[in-house]
Amino acid sequence: MESVIEKITDAGPVVKGIAAVGSLFLVNKVMKAVVAFYKMFLRPGKNLKKLGEWAVITGATDGIGKAYALALAKKGINIMLISRTEEKLKDVSKEIADKGYGVQTKYVVCDYSKFDQKARNSVENSIKDLKVGILINNVGISYRYPVFFHELDDERVTQLIEMNVNSAVYMTRMVLPGMIDRKKGAIVNISSGSAMYTLPLLAEYSGAKSFLEKFSRALNAEYASKGVTCQCQIPFYVATKLAKMRKALMVPTPKEYVGAAMKHIGYGDAVVSPIFLHALQGYILDHLPEWVVVKLIMGMHLATRKRGQKKDARLAAESGNKKDK
Repeated sequence: MESVIEKITDAGPVVKGIAAVGSLFLVNKVMKAVVAFYKMFLRPGKNLKKLGEWAVITGATDGIGKAYALALAKKGINIMLISRTEEKLKDVSKEIADKGYGVQTKYVVCDYSKFDQKARNSVENSIKDLKVGILINNVGISYRYPVFFHELDDERVTQLIEMNVNSAVYMTRMVLPGMIDRKKGAIVNISSGSAMYTLPLLAEYSGAKSFLEKFSRALNAEYASKGVTCQCQIPFYVATKLAKMRKALMVPTPKEYVGAAMKHIGYGDAVVSPIFLHALQGYILDHLPEWVVVKLIMGMHLATRKRGQKKDARLAAESGNKKDK
């Protein structure tokens, strides 16, 4: 019996062409898998201290932002904390000092939901003399729970753009000139798995986070030759106040997320999903028909919306009862 190879050799040019294309496709898939495995599990993290003396972190008093502040301080990098609550900023500064890492900490009080010219000037004046090597654009806001776009109030619509988009744009503009002059630096934009898929009932949040993905890709291409990387990190669910979820197999703590994410900073990968199970989840969603993904998400979000509305109705009733007493 002839071998498969002999049959292909004896086949016509069309069959040979199909076989060649199939072989190239398979080799490409295998190579991508090998590279992804290396980056996820084997590639060592960079010496982040070489990027600059300071890291600037927005939304630095909770969740991923706070975890980044502690992790970068442990690496010997001075930390500039930016958030809206001064007491929390003081607490994180003290926590870093108590760790004995021997780094400096500074903070700026800024409410990114009102990031007007006055607020931008305040932040810029506070960081202009620092040799910033790393910027973590972490601050953000989502919906209270999934709703149709017309159900959002104007305040939340504005906050979603100000905190998720404008904050990252203007903070990046503040640190870029210094990074370019020093020919080194890393900008990290914390996005979301929602940026990568069609997300009914979280439309504006998804759109805002999608902006960060495209923005990061373009900036990374623009400034790679100048020694500056811009990376969009894509977490799925993390056990933070924003996500309102507890730790689980698919839901790491902020510390666990940042421990994995730190290894990617400074490399030229424009978009990364640092947690393996998140990356696997994304891979599966990428290979499902879009209509299936949309239907699954719509069903999940409608159920969450119903629970949220019931809770609102209960709280409103309880508030009314208290007023009547």
